[in-house]
Amino acid sequence: MIPIQSAVSPAEIFDSMTSVAVVGFSPKENRPSHIVGKYLIGAGFTVYPVNPGVSEILGHVCYPDLASIPHPVDVVDIFRRSEDVLPVVEAAIAIGAKTVWMQQGIVNTDAARLAEKAGLKVVMDRCIKIDHANLTS
Repeated sequence: MIPIQSAVSPAEIFDSMTSVAVVGFSPKENRPSHIVGKYLIGAGFTVYPVNPGVSEILGHVCYPDLASIPHPVDVVDIFRRSEDVLPVVEAAIAIGAKTVWMQQGIVNTDAARLAEKAGLKVVMDRCIKIDHANLTS
């Protein structure tokens, strides 16, 4: 088994991050993906909601998948079950994302290895909102 490389510093990611695709962004205000997406918008990032069942969230066009986003994406923030992460990571690689971020509770080492092999930074089992808030407070 190939080990995952040393952990990437969230500060290192935030220093160069301007755009984020939030995969699994829910239109329901009480869902973690909605709370995180709204926070990232408020923090000044360009956020691309990705949810095939919705056309707009918080006034932003919602895309059915990563390939549909017509702009560069720095970070793909994943709100999907661990077993559903691999196709998202493959799509992140295909669109040229720089980082895949698996939210708190989401771990998929095969997907992480694939992303690292393709040159992407990987964060697993961490909340992007919490890490960003801790660094900016």
